[in-house]
Amino acid sequence: MWTSERNRNLPLREAAAELGSVTLGGDPAGVSLGGERRWLTVYGPGGYRWRPSAGSKVLVLKAGAEGESPCILGTAQEGGELKSGEVELSGGVCSALLGQEGLRLTGGESAALLGPEGVKLTGGAGGLELKGGRAELNGDLYLNGRPLYDVVRDILIDLLG
Repeated sequence: MWTSERNRNLPLREAAAELGSVTLGGDPAGVSLGGERRWLTVYGPGGYRWRPSAGSKVLVLKAGAEGESPCILGTAQEGGELKSGEVELSGGVCSALLGQEGLRLTGGESAALLGPEGVKLTGGAGGLELKGGRAELNGDLYLNGRPLYDVVRDILIDLLG
């Protein structure tokens, strides 16, 4: 008889970790876990700081003997192609990729690639490439806010005039 009733009175245990949706971004944050929990501390790897934004899906660890100290451990990774060993940091429209070709920084229409071949900067319609002791400029070139053409013209007028 005791074996048939031993499972009836067992307390229901809450999961040690749960996926939730951020309701208040920042640190501390608020997360919906069936009901909203506020003042959750956000954790990350050493030397790395981040703040979850509202709507993000996060992993919440329920620490403490009774799960009374929930905290946010991380967020689900978004799509994107990363090769083995690569690391990408992103926030808003900016990102930094430590990849097999070097370091690539992007922000809006601008980008920079620093690799073993050299440095390449692009933005809008122009760019700069430094490779093998050579610098190549594309687009308009200004010196102290004036087009380089005008500066050179003024120097020639002074020399010849």
